[in-house]
Amino acid sequence: MLDPEMLERITARRAELDELEEQLAKQLAEVRAERDELAVAEGVLERMSKQLADERASAAPAPGQVGGQAVMLIPHRAPDVQETMLPPDYQRTLATVRQAAGPVMARQVGEVLGVDVSVRGRLEPLRGKLVRLADRGWLRKRPDGRFATGP
Repeated sequence: MLDPEMLERITARRAELDELEEQLAKQLAEVRAERDELAVAEGVLERMSKQLADERASAAPAPGQVGGQAVMLIPHRAPDVQETMLPPDYQRTLATVRQAAGPVMARQVGEVLGVDVSVRGRLEPLRGKLVRLADRGWLRKRPDGRFATGP
C-alpha cells in the first residue's frame, strides 16, 4: 500500500511544477512577442535607412532649370560630398570665410573677393551665396549675421 504522506508530497510537487511550467510558458510567449516586435522594428529601420540614403543620393548636385536657364544646385554637406562639387564661386566664398580670423560679415567677404561693397545690389548676391552655404551645412550663420566655418 502507498504511503498517503508521500502521495501528498508528490501531488504538491506536481502542482508546483505545473505552476512553474505555466509561468515559463507565459515568459516564453512574452519573449517571442518581443523578438517579433524587434524584427519588425529592424525591418522598418532598414527600409527607412535605405529611403534616406536614396534621398541623399538624389540630392547630389545636378543642373536645374530656373527661368529657362541652367543653374547648378548647391549640394548639402555630407561625408561623401566634396567641397570641389560646389561651383567655383562658392568654393572661393567658402575659402574666404575659412581663411578669416573669425566669424565674418558678408561685406568683409566681399572686400576680400573684390566685390564693390559700396553698392548694395552687388553685395546681396554674395549674401545669398553665404546663406545658401549655411543652409546646406557648409557654413554656420550666427545670430549676429556673421558667417563662420566649423562647429
